Amino acid sequence: MTHFNDVTLSTSPSGMIPLIIQPKAKSVRLPDWIHANRDSIGHALTEHGALLFRDFVFAGETEFPGVVNQLCDETLSYVYRSTPRTQVGSNVYTATEYPAHKSIPFHNETAYARDWPMRLIFCCVLPAEEGGETPIADTVKITARISPEVLEKFAQKKVLYVRNYGSGVDLDWQTVFQTPDKSAVERYCADHGIEFEWRANGCLRTRQVCQAVAAHPHTQQMIWFNQAHLFHVSSLDEKTRRSMLKIYKESELPRNTYYGDGSPIEDSALAQIRSSYDAERVVFLWKTHDVLLLDNMLVSHARNPFKGQRRVLVGMGDAYSAVMQKQMAVVA
Repeated sequence: MTHFNDVTLSTSPSGMIPLIIQPKAKSVRLPDWIHANRDSIGHALTEHGALLFRDFVFAGETEFPGVVNQLCDETLSYVYRSTPRTQVGSNVYTATEYPAHKSIPFHNETAYARDWPMRLIFCCVLPAEEGGETPIADTVKITARISPEVLEKFAQKKVLYVRNYGSGVDLDWQTVFQTPDKSAVERYCADHGIEFEWRANGCLRTRQVCQAVAAHPHTQQMIWFNQAHLFHVSSLDEKTRRSMLKIYKESELPRNTYYGDGSPIEDSALAQIRSSYDAERVVFLWKTHDVLLLDNMLVSHARNPFKGQRRVLVGMGDAYSAVMQKQMAVVA
């Protein structure tokens, strides 16, 4: 069981996560407390999946990069991007910059790739006037809700991600790969098992087959870990989906997903996946200078629409490498 000195522990009224950690004394600085409790924080994160540090003395955006460094063995840059963000410091970024009136569905960060951050750290610099929460959900419980038939089919076939860059609708390849150099893109793709095809007018198409489930390196639990439902064209609202399919052939959509063998994913399977996420939704209200630490495999996250200004930052760290995990398994 989790035990810390000099703090109180509680959970959100709407669920068992996050574990909320608050100092008993008003003078406790968050960076100092993290430094003194780093090992215990790691154990608590594996036990609970999500930790919310609240009401500590903390300078917010100014001190956040240092907190990210303290909470991660290594911090990670955001390359092979899926969403628009702005870098505001060393490996610190704004949360996804989608229009305020839109929701961002549940997902685990970078689950559309073969390598991903194990730790995700959010900092609320400014809560929205209305809405703008970051719902979270227990991915182990989500996995248990997905029917064995759907889970087994995905586990066997995996997920194929098809992306087309350069249409002006989604991110261009220069932003996704963080370089204007085509040869650098080609090297990245070769190193990460991504098929690529340069098309007319400097456009790029990539195809990559990735995991549908993955074993957590510490708990060894098999966890639903992909973004099939998020990249699939059905994630768009009906009006946008119809418009996109009038403009593009299906093979030319900015992003889409299939089973790993290229066969279509059934609408019923995608609906079941989305409902499994929503059934485990936990919502808490952001407070200024809250810091939320997630185990990126154990807990997924989303974003609610909002009104007014909102500023939430994010840092990522401690890379999970599928290649490294395979090598470790062979050695074992």
